Amino acid sequence: MKTVLVVLRQANLNSLQVHESLSATMVLATFGCEVKVLLQDAALSLLQSELAFDSLKHAFKVASNLVDSFEFYDLSPILIENKHANSPFIKNTVHEIEWVELNRELIQTFDRILYW
Repeated sequence: MKTVLVVLRQANLNSLQVHESLSATMVLATFGCEVKVLLQDAALSLLQSELAFDSLKHAFKVASNLVDSFEFYDLSPILIENKHANSPFIKNTVHEIEWVELNRELIQTFDRILYW
């Protein structure tokens, strides 16, 4: 079975690209790939489930709603780098988190790496 690491860097309300990246990730998981998701930088905002979409303020819908369904696609736990341990996005999350060090050893455990 192919193993894929998906590295997401896009913010929750940033663009349509984050929705497409999350949808593609869930499709990979649905069709037989073992997928792990690593959130970096602005993508940590995807852990905020309490945001509400306001069409007057936001151009795109809240992508964190897709992350809320990760458990149904066996995409839990979400990988987070140790350096982000003090992020305010992490402190109040309800998602299962696995702390990792993004290094050569971790990367070599996957067949493919997708950066979005």
